[in-house]
Amino acid sequence: MRRLIACASRLPGRLLRHGALVAGLGFCMVCAVFADDIVVTDQTFSCLLDWPKVRGTYLRNDDPQRLQEAIRIFRDQVQDTEYPVGTIFQVIPFEAMVKHERGAIPKTRDWEFFTLDANATGTKITDRGENVLEIFDMVSAAAGAAMSDHPRGVTCLSCHQGAATHDFICEKGHGCAPIPLNDAQLAKLQASDPRCAKK
Repeated sequence: MRRLIACASRLPGRLLRHGALVAGLGFCMVCAVFADDIVVTDQTFSCLLDWPKVRGTYLRNDDPQRLQEAIRIFRDQVQDTEYPVGTIFQVIPFEAMVKHERGAIPKTRDWEFFTLDANATGTKITDRGENVLEIFDMVSAAAGAAMSDHPRGVTCLSCHQGAATHDFICEKGHGCAPIPLNDAQLAKLQASDPRCAKK
């Protein structure tokens, strides 16, 4: 009987230590997953002209290795490959998309869409998430109209879903509806980013 009691008294301690070890490892794994994601604030966005550019698109990642991987995927138009966490894509100064950790936003393959108020003093995020409405009417811009800060009723996701084989990144030949701006018009719009110091 004494042996049974002694054994039973040692059992909870061993189980407790084992349970604590398992819980600790689980916590570390959860922390590692969340540590991989990024926090996006107004300061995340800056003058487009300071970012690397591939064809007509600017992209950024604060991790140099991830940036090189993102550039490689985009430059070589690699299909069925996800961009690294923290990758930011911008074509125009007023809209952006940021890649989060896997599972963060399943509906968008973990891309978060942003509309931005870009001005000479910096950037202010005006909307963000998976259901963001486009504020930039490229058809009107192609006709010479100024940007409107009123949503058009079209979600960013509705356009980007066409590029499913390219991790929702639009470009010519990726399956998205073509934008009505030619390369010269797009470059002029990008160069007008009000956050960029005038030279």
